[in-house]
Amino acid sequence: METKNRKPNRLKNFDYAQTGCYFVTLCTQNRQHLFEMENTAPSDNLCIIPPISNQIIHKWIKATENKFKTIKFEKYVIMPDHLHFIIKISERHTGRSLPDVMKFFKTMTTNEYIHNVKNNILPPFNKKLWQKSYYDHIIRNQNDYNEIWEYIDNNPKKRILLNEPQD
Repeated sequence: METKNRKPNRLKNFDYAQTGCYFVTLCTQNRQHLFEMENTAPSDNLCIIPPISNQIIHKWIKATENKFKTIKFEKYVIMPDHLHFIIKISERHTGRSLPDVMKFFKTMTTNEYIHNVKNNILPPFNKKLWQKSYYDHIIRNQNDYNEIWEYIDNNPKKRILLNEPQD
């Protein structure tokens, strides 16, 4: 049996525990649509309760920030089959690297999602909730940060435009 050669996911010799900002994309296994697209911009006059699957994401973003005190999810968006985050590490701390944060987040969201599947609240997924790894980009400067912030803002709008029927 031939195995695929996987491209290394992390930048070689880079310390992912050092301070800075990271752009992370986390995809569901086989890009299965398990979440609902959500505009995370605050609304003054609407109070819409997100679906259970999205509530899990919101809950574990907050819980991850509480567990890893030097970590902040500065921006994020929930898409049907993936999530985008800007994660800031404000202080170097052993055991608080980006891979540690992502492992915790993926584990906890998977556990809660499974609990809801077993209680017939959420639809099942095939073997794994998340793909094996995640994409990350080290944000190098303010311009890079601003472009990624805008990309995250525009991702839901872009998805809607691409999926609208053409006349």
